[in-house]
Amino acid sequence: MAIFKILFKWIVLPIIGLLVVISLGLVVTGNAYIFRGIQLTYFKGETTANIDDYKDFDNRIISTKDPIEWDKDINFGNISLTPALQNALDTDQTVAFAIIKDGKLLYENYWQGYSGDSHTNSFSMAKTVTTMLYLKAVEDGYISSIDEPITKLLPEYADSEYAQNCTLADLSAMTSGYDWTEDYYFPVNPTAKSYYGNDLVKHITSRPFVEQCGGQFDYSSGDTQLLGIALSRALEAHGYTISSYLEEKFWQPLGMKGDAYWSLDGSQNIEKVYCCLNASALDFAKFGQLLLNGGEWQGEQLLSKAHVDFMITPNAAAFTKGQAQIYGHSVWTDMDSPIPFYSMLGHLGQRVLVLPEENAIIVRLGKQKGLPTPVEGFHLEPDLGQYVTEVKAILDSLADLDDSSELSSE
Repeated sequence: MAIFKILFKWIVLPIIGLLVVISLGLVVTGNAYIFRGIQLTYFKGETTANIDDYKDFDNRIISTKDPIEWDKDINFGNISLTPALQNALDTDQTVAFAIIKDGKLLYENYWQGYSGDSHTNSFSMAKTVTTMLYLKAVEDGYISSIDEPITKLLPEYADSEYAQNCTLADLSAMTSGYDWTEDYYFPVNPTAKSYYGNDLVKHITSRPFVEQCGGQFDYSSGDTQLLGIALSRALEAHGYTISSYLEEKFWQPLGMKGDAYWSLDGSQNIEKVYCCLNASALDFAKFGQLLLNGGEWQGEQLLSKAHVDFMITPNAAAFTKGQAQIYGHSVWTDMDSPIPFYSMLGHLGQRVLVLPEENAIIVRLGKQKGLPTPVEGFHLEPDLGQYVTEVKAILDSLADLDDSSELSSE
């Protein structure tokens, strides 16, 4: 018993005291969100945010209406993936993979208990949707222009020297000069605080601009969330939330298969627009198809072609001479690669890849980023080159079969 008392006095009590001091320090410094982060990651066997997190957050529901199923390609159900692609999907914790060709579903498969009805986190693919929404708000007259100064909708920066000339387009291009550190793994950083914290508006608008806008591309979830705050304020005057605006302008017109859930912060009830739009794989695919169609869907122009071109065209001014131009406005671009494509990309390997020359879309969702061998000539994350290359091989083989069939019929 004496030994236990000694251990308690000299080991247990100091540990408890240290934990109390650390906890108080986190609260005092505004980092209490770390407790929630630990609860939703390490206590669940994860090391970072995961694709099912929406179940632990408050969400706004984006309701579907009159769902439109994807037409199926004549070859649907008869497609064999290449060995390299099959191996990648089997080993990199993929949960969904689909190929759309000429507007028709060519291939679809799911893993690890997920299905076509499963909702998973978009992560940063939501950035593309957010920019679609602010451009639609420009078309509807709720925002005057893509060049509107951010200070009009973000008066918190009225006295900021660097923010004075910053526009909404600088935010969607990520050339704002806003102070941000992009990291989903290290717990004490603005990205983690945005994800697990409560007052997202206060957190985001309390961070400064530290450089002149319009310079080099610097990837920043903070830029997109600032854009979301501005958009939310512009829409509020017309009776919309970001989610209800998405529902009316895109979700229902696209005939999405299911409802979506956009995760909220805990205080201001604003959508975490830099991430956290939760939907199914084939519903995410429709955003890719909308971009590929130049904003048109079944005869209706949901977003102007000029605004789609604005999004998918590399923002050359944000890159130095000789540097790969990998970003437009909330769309990743690799148009100089052997197989040109642009994409919506998200943490843990969420992908909607658009191949304009093939009139095709690839969707990949998963629990970690794919780790295939990089393919020469591609400039973005290494898995993308392999996905694109292997799918191109599948499409080429189908084209060869079609050519053979035509010759035989003659």
